[in-house]
Amino acid sequence: MLFNSFEFALFLPLCFVIYWFVLQRNLKAQNLFILASSYFFYGWWDYRFLSLIAFSTLVDFLIGIQLSKVKERVRRRLLLTASLLINLGFLGFFKYYNFFIDSLVDSFTFFGASINPDRLSIILPVGISFYTFQTLSYSIDVYRKKLTASKDFISFAAFVSFFPQLVAGPIERATHLLPQFYKKRTFSYNSGILGLKLILWGMFKKVVVADTCAYFVDIVYSDVGSYSWQSLSIAAILFSFQIYGDFSGYSDIARGVAKLFGFELMINFRYPYFSRNIAEFWRRWHISLSTWFRDYLYIPLGGSRGGIKIKIRNTIIIFVVSGFWHGANWTFMVWGFLHALAFLPLLMSKNNRNYIDDFGAETRSFENLFKVLLCFILVTILWVFFRADNIHIANQILYRISTFSSGKAINISLIVIVPLVIQLTIEWFGKTLECPMDIFKSRLASYTISFVLAVFVLIYFDSNNNSFIYFQF
Repeated sequence: MLFNSFEFALFLPLCFVIYWFVLQRNLKAQNLFILASSYFFYGWWDYRFLSLIAFSTLVDFLIGIQLSKVKERVRRRLLLTASLLINLGFLGFFKYYNFFIDSLVDSFTFFGASINPDRLSIILPVGISFYTFQTLSYSIDVYRKKLTASKDFISFAAFVSFFPQLVAGPIERATHLLPQFYKKRTFSYNSGILGLKLILWGMFKKVVVADTCAYFVDIVYSDVGSYSWQSLSIAAILFSFQIYGDFSGYSDIARGVAKLFGFELMINFRYPYFSRNIAEFWRRWHISLSTWFRDYLYIPLGGSRGGIKIKIRNTIIIFVVSGFWHGANWTFMVWGFLHALAFLPLLMSKNNRNYIDDFGAETRSFENLFKVLLCFILVTILWVFFRADNIHIANQILYRISTFSSGKAINISLIVIVPLVIQLTIEWFGKTLECPMDIFKSRLASYTISFVLAVFVLIYFDSNNNSFIYFQF
Protein backbone atom coordinates (compact mmCIF):
# COMPACT_ATOMS: atom_id res chain seq x y z
CA MET A 1 0.00 0.00 0.00
CA LEU A 2 1.39 3.38 -0.98
CA PHE A 3 1.23 6.47 1.21
CA ASN A 4 0.17 8.46 -1.87
CA SER A 5 -2.90 6.32 -2.64
CA PHE A 6 -6.64 6.45 -2.08
CA GLU A 7 -6.40 3.17 -0.17
CA PHE A 8 -4.05 4.65 2.39
CA ALA A 9 -6.26 7.73 2.71
CA LEU A 10 -8.99 5.35 3.96
CA PHE A 11 -6.69 2.98 5.85
CA LEU A 12 -4.99 5.59 8.06
CA PRO A 13 -8.04 7.32 9.62
CA LEU A 14 -9.76 3.97 10.15
CA CYS A 15 -6.72 2.64 12.03
CA PHE A 16 -6.46 5.88 14.00
CA VAL A 17 -10.09 5.69 15.17
CA ILE A 18 -9.89 2.04 16.22
CA TYR A 19 -6.50 2.49 17.88
CA TRP A 20 -7.44 5.49 20.04
CA PHE A 21 -11.21 5.26 20.50
CA VAL A 22 -11.68 1.49 20.81
CA LEU A 23 -8.39 0.12 22.15
CA GLN A 24 -6.98 3.07 24.10
CA ARG A 25 -7.07 1.39 27.51
CA ASN A 26 -5.50 -1.91 26.43
CA LEU A 27 -1.80 -1.76 25.51
CA LYS A 28 -1.61 -5.40 24.38
CA ALA A 29 -4.67 -4.93 22.17
CA GLN A 30 -3.12 -1.80 20.66
CA ASN A 31 0.11 -3.66 19.86
CA LEU A 32 -1.79 -6.56 18.37
CA PHE A 33 -3.83 -4.13 16.28
CA ILE A 34 -0.64 -2.44 15.04
CA LEU A 35 0.74 -5.86 14.11
CA ALA A 36 -2.44 -6.83 12.24
CA SER A 37 -2.63 -3.43 10.52
CA SER A 38 1.02 -3.64 9.52
CA TYR A 39 0.58 -7.08 7.98
CA PHE A 40 -2.52 -5.88 6.14
CA PHE A 41 -0.58 -2.82 4.93
CA TYR A 42 2.31 -4.98 3.68
CA GLY A 43 0.09 -7.76 2.34
CA TRP A 44 -1.83 -5.26 0.22
CA TRP A 45 1.22 -5.25 -2.08
CA ASP A 46 1.75 -9.03 -2.15
CA TYR A 47 0.40 -11.26 0.61
CA ARG A 48 2.80 -14.09 -0.31
CA PHE A 49 5.73 -12.30 1.28
CA LEU A 50 4.04 -12.02 4.65
CA SER A 51 5.43 -15.48 5.41
CA LEU A 52 8.94 -14.15 4.79
CA ILE A 53 8.70 -11.29 7.27
CA ALA A 54 6.89 -13.55 9.76
CA PHE A 55 9.64 -16.18 9.54
CA SER A 56 12.39 -13.57 9.92
CA THR A 57 10.58 -12.15 12.95
CA LEU A 58 10.19 -15.56 14.59
CA VAL A 59 13.83 -16.52 13.98
CA ASP A 60 15.25 -13.38 15.57
CA PHE A 61 12.79 -13.48 18.44
CA LEU A 62 13.81 -17.04 19.34
CA ILE A 63 17.51 -16.31 18.83
CA GLY A 64 17.20 -13.29 21.08
CA ILE A 65 15.69 -15.40 23.85
CA GLN A 66 18.46 -17.96 23.51
CA LEU A 67 21.12 -15.25 23.57
CA SER A 68 19.68 -14.04 26.89
CA LYS A 69 20.07 -17.53 28.35
CA VAL A 70 23.36 -18.71 26.90
CA LYS A 71 26.58 -17.57 28.56
CA GLU A 72 29.22 -19.47 26.59
CA ARG A 73 30.95 -17.23 24.07
CA VAL A 74 31.13 -19.87 21.33
CA ARG A 75 27.43 -20.72 21.52
CA ARG A 76 26.48 -17.05 21.54
CA ARG A 77 28.55 -16.50 18.41
CA LEU A 78 26.86 -19.45 16.74
CA LEU A 79 23.45 -18.01 17.54
CA LEU A 80 24.40 -14.61 16.16
CA THR A 81 25.90 -16.27 13.08
CA ALA A 82 22.64 -18.13 12.53
CA SER A 83 20.72 -14.85 12.60
CA LEU A 84 23.16 -13.26 10.16
CA LEU A 85 23.12 -16.20 7.77
CA ILE A 86 19.33 -16.54 7.73
CA ASN A 87 18.56 -12.85 7.33
CA LEU A 88 21.36 -12.03 4.91
CA GLY A 89 20.67 -15.30 3.10
CA PHE A 90 17.12 -14.24 2.33
CA LEU A 91 18.30 -10.77 1.35
CA GLY A 92 21.04 -12.17 -0.85
CA PHE A 93 18.78 -14.63 -2.62
CA PHE A 94 15.91 -12.28 -3.42
CA LYS A 95 18.02 -9.23 -4.18
CA TYR A 96 21.33 -10.45 -5.56
CA TYR A 97 20.95 -14.00 -6.93
CA ASN A 98 20.48 -13.00 -10.58
CA PHE A 99 23.14 -10.30 -10.25
CA PHE A 100 25.74 -12.85 -9.18
CA ILE A 101 24.64 -15.25 -11.92
CA ASP A 102 24.99 -12.53 -14.57
CA SER A 103 28.37 -11.47 -13.18
CA LEU A 104 29.55 -15.08 -13.26
CA VAL A 105 28.49 -15.42 -16.90
CA ASP A 106 30.27 -12.17 -17.80
CA SER A 107 33.44 -13.36 -16.06
CA PHE A 108 33.53 -16.63 -18.01
CA THR A 109 32.76 -14.77 -21.23
CA PHE A 110 35.65 -12.38 -20.59
CA PHE A 111 38.07 -15.34 -20.43
CA GLY A 112 36.63 -16.94 -23.57
CA ALA A 113 34.42 -19.56 -21.92
CA SER A 114 30.67 -19.92 -22.05
CA ILE A 115 28.24 -21.06 -19.38
CA ASN A 116 24.46 -20.88 -19.27
CA PRO A 117 23.22 -21.09 -15.67
CA ASP A 118 19.52 -20.62 -15.12
CA ARG A 119 18.25 -17.21 -14.04
CA LEU A 120 15.25 -17.18 -11.75
CA SER A 121 12.14 -15.03 -12.04
CA ILE A 122 12.49 -13.50 -8.59
CA ILE A 123 10.20 -10.80 -7.26
CA LEU A 124 12.05 -8.53 -4.84
CA PRO A 125 10.00 -8.22 -1.63
CA VAL A 126 9.32 -4.56 -0.92
CA GLY A 127 11.27 -3.26 2.06
CA ILE A 128 13.36 -6.41 2.60
CA SER A 129 16.59 -4.39 2.93
CA PHE A 130 15.00 -2.21 5.59
CA TYR A 131 13.34 -4.75 7.88
CA THR A 132 16.28 -7.17 7.50
CA PHE A 133 18.68 -4.56 8.87
CA GLN A 134 16.18 -3.67 11.58
CA THR A 135 15.97 -7.25 12.88
CA LEU A 136 19.74 -7.69 12.54
CA SER A 137 20.36 -4.66 14.75
CA TYR A 138 18.18 -6.34 17.39
CA SER A 139 20.13 -9.62 17.33
CA ILE A 140 23.50 -7.84 17.34
CA ASP A 141 22.52 -5.53 20.22
CA VAL A 142 21.22 -8.46 22.28
CA TYR A 143 24.47 -10.31 21.55
CA ARG A 144 26.48 -7.27 22.64
CA LYS A 145 24.29 -7.06 25.78
CA LYS A 146 23.21 -3.54 24.90
CA LEU A 147 19.58 -4.67 24.86
CA THR A 148 17.52 -7.11 26.90
CA ALA A 149 15.92 -9.79 24.74
CA SER A 150 12.20 -9.33 24.22
CA LYS A 151 9.86 -11.91 25.74
CA ASP A 152 6.76 -10.30 24.25
CA PHE A 153 6.35 -11.74 20.77
CA ILE A 154 3.46 -9.43 19.79
CA SER A 155 5.42 -6.31 20.69
CA PHE A 156 8.53 -7.61 18.93
CA ALA A 157 6.59 -8.57 15.78
CA ALA A 158 4.91 -5.15 15.78
CA PHE A 159 8.33 -3.51 16.08
CA VAL A 160 9.66 -5.43 13.06
CA SER A 161 6.61 -4.76 10.88
CA PHE A 162 5.56 -1.29 12.11
CA PHE A 163 3.78 -0.08 8.98
CA PRO A 164 4.79 3.62 8.87
CA GLN A 165 8.46 2.74 8.33
CA LEU A 166 8.24 -0.88 7.20
CA VAL A 167 9.02 -0.60 3.50
CA ALA A 168 11.40 2.39 3.24
CA GLY A 169 12.60 3.25 6.71
CA PRO A 170 13.95 4.90 8.63
CA ILE A 171 15.80 1.77 9.78
CA GLU A 172 14.98 1.90 13.47
CA ARG A 173 17.18 0.43 16.17
CA ALA A 174 15.54 -1.93 18.59
CA THR A 175 17.07 0.09 21.42
CA HIS A 176 15.00 3.10 20.32
CA LEU A 177 11.71 1.79 18.90
CA LEU A 178 11.08 -1.53 20.67
CA PRO A 179 10.80 -0.06 24.20
CA GLN A 180 8.04 2.24 22.92
CA PHE A 181 5.83 -0.83 22.41
CA TYR A 182 6.14 -1.72 26.10
CA LYS A 183 4.89 1.62 27.41
CA LYS A 184 1.36 2.92 27.62
CA ARG A 185 0.78 5.58 24.99
CA THR A 186 -1.46 8.60 25.35
CA PHE A 187 -2.57 10.84 22.54
CA SER A 188 -0.91 14.25 22.42
CA TYR A 189 -2.67 17.02 20.53
CA ASN A 190 0.57 18.90 19.84
CA SER A 191 2.31 15.74 18.66
CA GLY A 192 -0.69 14.93 16.47
CA ILE A 193 -0.61 18.38 14.84
CA LEU A 194 3.12 18.03 14.21
CA GLY A 195 2.46 14.61 12.72
CA LEU A 196 -0.11 16.02 10.30
CA LYS A 197 2.30 18.77 9.29
CA LEU A 198 5.03 16.21 8.60
CA ILE A 199 2.62 14.12 6.54
CA LEU A 200 1.58 17.16 4.50
CA TRP A 201 5.17 18.29 4.01
CA GLY A 202 6.23 14.78 3.00
CA MET A 203 3.35 14.51 0.54
CA PHE A 204 4.29 17.86 -0.98
CA LYS A 205 7.89 16.75 -1.48
CA LYS A 206 6.83 13.41 -2.95
CA VAL A 207 3.73 14.19 -5.03
CA VAL A 208 4.48 17.77 -6.08
CA VAL A 209 8.29 17.93 -6.25
CA ALA A 210 9.64 14.40 -6.76
CA ASP A 211 7.00 13.06 -9.15
CA THR A 212 7.09 16.22 -11.26
CA CYS A 213 10.88 16.10 -11.49
CA ALA A 214 10.64 12.40 -12.35
CA TYR A 215 8.54 13.16 -15.43
CA PHE A 216 11.31 15.26 -16.99
CA VAL A 217 14.15 13.04 -15.73
CA ASP A 218 12.63 9.90 -17.24
CA ILE A 219 12.23 11.59 -20.63
CA VAL A 220 15.90 12.55 -20.82
CA TYR A 221 17.32 9.34 -19.36
CA SER A 222 15.32 7.25 -21.82
CA ASP A 223 17.39 8.64 -24.72
CA VAL A 224 20.49 10.37 -23.35
CA GLY A 225 22.30 10.36 -26.68
CA SER A 226 19.74 12.69 -28.25
CA TYR A 227 19.77 15.48 -25.67
CA SER A 228 22.06 18.47 -25.37
CA TRP A 229 24.47 18.98 -22.50
CA GLN A 230 22.16 21.63 -21.07
CA SER A 231 19.22 19.20 -21.00
CA LEU A 232 21.36 16.45 -19.48
CA SER A 233 22.59 18.88 -16.81
CA ILE A 234 19.03 19.92 -16.00
CA ALA A 235 17.95 16.27 -15.80
CA ALA A 236 20.84 15.52 -13.41
CA ILE A 237 19.86 18.44 -11.17
CA LEU A 238 16.21 17.47 -11.24
CA PHE A 239 17.07 13.91 -10.26
CA SER A 240 18.90 15.25 -7.21
CA PHE A 241 15.65 16.88 -6.12
CA GLN A 242 13.59 13.90 -7.23
CA ILE A 243 15.40 11.37 -5.07
CA TYR A 244 15.58 13.75 -2.13
CA GLY A 245 11.91 14.69 -2.33
CA ASP A 246 10.91 11.06 -2.86
CA PHE A 247 12.94 9.50 -0.06
CA SER A 248 12.89 12.26 2.53
CA GLY A 249 9.21 12.75 1.73
CA TYR A 250 8.56 9.12 2.63
CA SER A 251 10.53 9.50 5.86
CA ASP A 252 8.56 12.63 6.81
CA ILE A 253 5.27 10.85 6.18
CA ALA A 254 6.46 7.83 8.18
CA ARG A 255 7.44 10.02 11.12
CA GLY A 256 4.18 11.92 10.91
CA VAL A 257 2.04 8.76 10.84
CA ALA A 258 4.03 7.30 13.75
CA LYS A 259 3.35 10.44 15.80
CA LEU A 260 -0.37 9.97 15.24
CA PHE A 261 -0.08 6.62 17.01
CA GLY A 262 2.13 7.87 19.84
CA PHE A 263 5.52 6.74 18.48
CA GLU A 264 8.70 8.64 17.77
CA LEU A 265 10.86 7.65 14.80
CA MET A 266 14.36 8.97 14.22
CA ILE A 267 14.95 11.85 11.82
CA ASN A 268 16.34 10.31 8.64
CA PHE A 269 17.23 13.51 6.74
CA ARG A 270 18.56 16.84 8.00
CA TYR A 271 18.48 19.00 4.88
CA PRO A 272 21.49 17.30 3.22
CA TYR A 273 21.66 19.63 0.22
CA PHE A 274 22.68 22.46 2.54
CA SER A 275 25.85 20.53 3.46
CA ARG A 276 29.24 22.17 3.00
CA ASN A 277 31.25 19.03 2.19
CA ILE A 278 30.62 15.37 1.43
CA ALA A 279 31.24 14.28 5.03
CA GLU A 280 28.52 16.61 6.28
CA PHE A 281 26.27 15.39 3.49
CA TRP A 282 26.52 11.83 4.79
CA ARG A 283 25.75 12.98 8.32
CA ARG A 284 22.52 14.43 6.97
CA TRP A 285 21.49 11.94 4.24
CA HIS A 286 19.72 8.63 5.04
CA ILE A 287 20.99 8.90 8.59
CA SER A 288 19.50 5.60 9.73
CA LEU A 289 21.49 3.66 7.11
CA SER A 290 24.78 5.56 7.43
CA THR A 291 24.76 5.22 11.23
CA TRP A 292 23.80 1.54 10.91
CA PHE A 293 26.86 0.84 8.78
CA ARG A 294 28.98 2.97 11.10
CA ASP A 295 27.98 1.06 14.23
CA TYR A 296 27.70 -2.46 12.85
CA LEU A 297 30.40 -2.52 10.17
CA TYR A 298 32.77 0.47 10.20
CA ILE A 299 33.57 0.48 13.92
CA PRO A 300 33.93 -3.35 14.18
CA LEU A 301 36.40 -3.14 11.28
CA GLY A 302 38.47 -0.71 13.31
CA GLY A 303 36.87 2.54 12.30
CA SER A 304 39.35 5.41 12.13
CA ARG A 305 41.74 3.72 14.53
CA GLY A 306 45.08 2.47 13.27
CA GLY A 307 47.21 3.63 10.38
CA ILE A 308 46.23 5.49 7.26
CA LYS A 309 45.90 2.26 5.26
CA ILE A 310 43.33 0.91 7.71
CA LYS A 311 41.36 4.15 7.56
CA ILE A 312 41.34 4.13 3.74
CA ARG A 313 40.37 0.46 3.63
CA ASN A 314 37.49 0.87 6.07
CA THR A 315 36.19 3.98 4.33
CA ILE A 316 36.15 2.31 0.93
CA ILE A 317 34.47 -0.80 2.35
CA ILE A 318 31.73 1.16 4.08
CA PHE A 319 30.85 3.23 1.01
CA VAL A 320 31.01 0.35 -1.48
CA VAL A 321 28.87 -1.86 0.78
CA SER A 322 26.44 1.02 1.19
CA GLY A 323 26.23 1.30 -2.58
CA PHE A 324 25.70 -2.45 -2.93
CA TRP A 325 22.91 -2.31 -0.31
CA HIS A 326 20.98 -0.06 -2.68
CA GLY A 327 20.74 -2.56 -5.48
CA ALA A 328 22.16 -5.37 -7.60
CA ASN A 329 23.86 -3.22 -10.18
CA TRP A 330 27.47 -2.17 -10.69
CA THR A 331 26.29 1.44 -10.94
CA PHE A 332 25.49 1.48 -7.23
CA MET A 333 28.91 0.16 -6.27
CA VAL A 334 30.63 2.71 -8.51
CA TRP A 335 28.45 5.39 -6.92
CA GLY A 336 29.55 4.24 -3.46
CA PHE A 337 33.21 4.00 -4.47
CA LEU A 338 33.19 7.53 -5.91
CA HIS A 339 31.70 8.84 -2.68
CA ALA A 340 34.57 7.12 -0.84
CA LEU A 341 37.09 8.87 -3.09
CA ALA A 342 35.40 12.20 -2.39
CA PHE A 343 35.40 11.49 1.36
CA LEU A 344 39.00 10.30 1.72
CA PRO A 345 40.72 13.72 1.33
CA LEU A 346 38.61 15.05 4.20
CA LEU A 347 39.46 12.02 6.33
CA MET A 348 43.19 12.22 5.60
CA SER A 349 43.30 15.95 6.29
CA LYS A 350 41.20 15.45 9.47
CA ASN A 351 38.50 17.79 8.15
CA ASN A 352 35.77 15.15 8.03
CA ARG A 353 34.39 16.30 11.39
CA ASN A 354 33.99 19.91 10.31
CA TYR A 355 30.49 21.37 10.26
CA ILE A 356 28.88 19.25 12.93
CA ASP A 357 26.74 22.21 13.96
CA ASP A 358 23.04 22.33 13.22
CA PHE A 359 23.18 25.14 10.64
CA GLY A 360 24.15 28.20 12.62
CA ALA A 361 23.99 31.74 11.30
CA GLU A 362 27.43 31.32 9.71
CA THR A 363 25.95 29.12 6.97
CA ARG A 364 24.57 32.30 5.40
CA SER A 365 28.03 33.69 4.69
CA PHE A 366 29.11 33.88 1.05
CA GLU A 367 31.94 31.42 1.70
CA ASN A 368 29.61 28.78 3.13
CA LEU A 369 27.00 29.32 0.44
CA PHE A 370 29.74 28.70 -2.13
CA LYS A 371 30.72 25.49 -0.32
CA VAL A 372 27.07 24.38 -0.29
CA LEU A 373 26.88 24.95 -4.05
CA LEU A 374 30.09 23.01 -4.72
CA CYS A 375 28.94 20.11 -2.55
CA PHE A 376 25.58 20.01 -4.30
CA ILE A 377 27.29 19.94 -7.72
CA LEU A 378 29.51 17.06 -6.60
CA VAL A 379 26.59 15.07 -5.21
CA THR A 380 24.57 15.73 -8.37
CA ILE A 381 27.38 14.42 -10.58
CA LEU A 382 27.60 11.25 -8.51
CA TRP A 383 23.81 10.78 -8.62
CA VAL A 384 24.20 10.23 -12.38
CA PHE A 385 25.68 6.79 -11.66
CA PHE A 386 22.87 6.07 -9.22
CA ARG A 387 20.16 6.90 -11.75
CA ALA A 388 21.69 5.48 -14.94
CA ASP A 389 20.74 1.95 -16.01
CA ASN A 390 24.39 1.03 -16.47
CA ILE A 391 27.87 2.50 -16.22
CA HIS A 392 28.09 3.10 -19.98
CA ILE A 393 25.06 5.39 -19.92
CA ALA A 394 26.38 7.25 -16.88
CA ASN A 395 29.71 7.83 -18.63
CA GLN A 396 27.91 8.91 -21.77
CA ILE A 397 25.93 11.52 -19.84
CA LEU A 398 28.98 12.95 -18.12
CA TYR A 399 30.95 12.93 -21.36
CA ARG A 400 28.24 14.80 -23.26
CA ILE A 401 27.97 17.37 -20.46
CA SER A 402 31.73 17.88 -20.22
CA THR A 403 32.12 18.29 -24.00
CA PHE A 404 29.12 20.64 -24.35
CA SER A 405 27.44 18.30 -26.84
CA SER A 406 24.50 19.59 -28.84
CA GLY A 407 21.13 17.88 -29.13
CA LYS A 408 17.48 18.16 -28.28
CA ALA A 409 16.33 20.59 -25.63
CA ILE A 410 13.88 19.85 -22.87
CA ASN A 411 11.55 22.61 -21.79
CA ILE A 412 11.20 23.03 -18.04
CA SER A 413 8.04 24.87 -17.12
CA LEU A 414 6.78 26.59 -14.00
CA ILE A 415 5.06 23.38 -12.88
CA VAL A 416 8.44 22.13 -11.66
CA ILE A 417 10.21 25.43 -10.94
CA VAL A 418 7.58 26.84 -8.57
CA PRO A 419 7.45 23.76 -6.27
CA LEU A 420 11.24 23.65 -6.12
CA VAL A 421 11.41 27.31 -5.12
CA ILE A 422 8.77 26.73 -2.44
CA GLN A 423 10.58 23.69 -1.05
CA LEU A 424 14.02 25.33 -1.00
CA THR A 425 12.68 28.52 0.57
CA ILE A 426 10.79 26.76 3.35
CA GLU A 427 13.63 24.36 4.10
CA TRP A 428 16.30 27.06 4.07
CA PHE A 429 14.53 29.21 6.64
CA GLY A 430 13.27 26.20 8.61
CA LYS A 431 16.44 24.10 8.47
CA THR A 432 16.97 24.20 12.24
CA LEU A 433 13.43 22.96 12.93
CA GLU A 434 12.03 19.44 13.18
CA CYS A 435 9.39 20.40 10.62
CA PRO A 436 10.35 23.33 8.36
CA MET A 437 6.72 24.42 8.07
CA ASP A 438 7.00 25.68 11.66
CA ILE A 439 8.83 28.79 10.44
CA PHE A 440 5.42 30.41 10.37
CA LYS A 441 4.80 31.41 13.96
CA SER A 442 1.32 32.89 13.69
CA ARG A 443 -1.63 30.50 13.50
CA LEU A 444 -3.04 32.30 10.47
CA ALA A 445 0.23 32.02 8.53
CA SER A 446 0.58 28.36 9.50
CA TYR A 447 -2.96 27.54 8.36
CA THR A 448 -2.44 29.49 5.15
CA ILE A 449 0.74 27.67 4.10
CA SER A 450 -0.81 24.34 5.06
CA PHE A 451 -3.81 25.11 2.87
CA VAL A 452 -1.59 26.19 -0.04
CA LEU A 453 0.55 23.04 0.18
CA ALA A 454 -2.56 20.85 0.40
CA VAL A 455 -3.95 22.49 -2.75
CA PHE A 456 -0.67 21.79 -4.53
CA VAL A 457 -0.83 18.12 -3.49
CA LEU A 458 -4.41 17.78 -4.74
CA ILE A 459 -3.61 19.44 -8.06
CA TYR A 460 -0.45 17.41 -8.69
CA PHE A 461 -1.80 14.12 -7.35
CA ASP A 462 -1.54 11.31 -9.89
CA SER A 463 -4.04 8.49 -9.61
CA ASN A 464 -1.44 6.15 -11.12
CA ASN A 465 0.23 6.26 -7.70
CA ASN A 466 3.89 6.65 -8.55
CA SER A 467 5.73 4.39 -6.13
CA PHE A 468 8.65 5.55 -4.03
CA ILE A 469 12.15 5.07 -5.45
CA TYR A 470 13.43 3.26 -2.38
CA PHE A 471 10.72 0.59 -2.63
CA GLN A 472 13.06 -1.17 -5.09
CA PHE A 473 15.79 -1.36 -2.46
